[in-house]
Amino acid sequence: MSPWCGQGREIHVQEVALRDGLQSEVGFVPTEEKIKLVDQLTACGLKKIEVSSFVSPRAVPQLADAEAVFQGITRRPGVIYAALVPNVRGMERAIAARADEVNLVMSASESHNRANLRRSGDASFQAIKEAAALAATAGMRVAASLSCSFGCPFEGEIPAATILLWCRRLQEEAGIHSISLCDTTGMAYPALVHELVGLVRPSSPEANLTLHFHNTRGLGLANVFAGIDAGVLHFDAALAGIGGCPYAPGATGNICTEDLIHALEVSGYRCGVDLDALIATAGDFEKLLGHATPGQVMKAGRRLRGHRADQHGPAA
Repeated sequence: MSPWCGQGREIHVQEVALRDGLQSEVGFVPTEEKIKLVDQLTACGLKKIEVSSFVSPRAVPQLADAEAVFQGITRRPGVIYAALVPNVRGMERAIAARADEVNLVMSASESHNRANLRRSGDASFQAIKEAAALAATAGMRVAASLSCSFGCPFEGEIPAATILLWCRRLQEEAGIHSISLCDTTGMAYPALVHELVGLVRPSSPEANLTLHFHNTRGLGLANVFAGIDAGVLHFDAALAGIGGCPYAPGATGNICTEDLIHALEVSGYRCGVDLDALIATAGDFEKLLGHATPGQVMKAGRRLRGHRADQHGPAA
């Protein structure tokens, strides 16, 4: 079946703006505004939201209020409230905050892992194993993100064999069966996405695979459709298209949640989200941030949105 014709199939869009997006913002968004935004996103119908990150407040001051945000949100049945966790200390904080799912992270690139996490890939993997074991005792869902899966700003191409090795180790040694392949600096392109997913899925048949794209070079949505064609049903996205990676040169925003859901819906897919409410939420979010954001549908409106003909001048 062509990825351009969804025929009612369901695609799961997972919201990451509050973590992956806000960590790259210069200013600090007030805690009460973060809580309000989480509640608005759940009201729009999103079923998985990465609420914050339990990292050192000195390293990421924008997310220093993670506990307070988790404490303040209104939890809706059926919604997964997730958090990024870098180590055992972060896991202990996530357990105390009652996060539903924790996302452990490392990089497929040794150079990026050292820049981003200040340790080797093997050291990060050992930290993931320890944190995953602790999460298991608490009955928490555990996921892992593999950064730079589609290329590294320091090392260039990452061999597919490296991706396959880490995916296998995450499953067999750390017991993690929900894995995200992350395009940290927007190096992915549709043919590469299709090829890599086609290698990973057969070699890790029990893995619940998610794709995490950035729109750095304008290929984000095309990469999603390539991923769908290769059999992936879960995708990360950020409201208004904000985000990036502070430790990866050239990284810009994530694919935009409302743009992605609009593209999927006009192609016949189901996402279970109130798109009009989401677009309104994105517009409010842009005002809150105080600067223009990359999102396009919030500015142009949905396809075939009506306009009065007498409101416009001559077309170019």
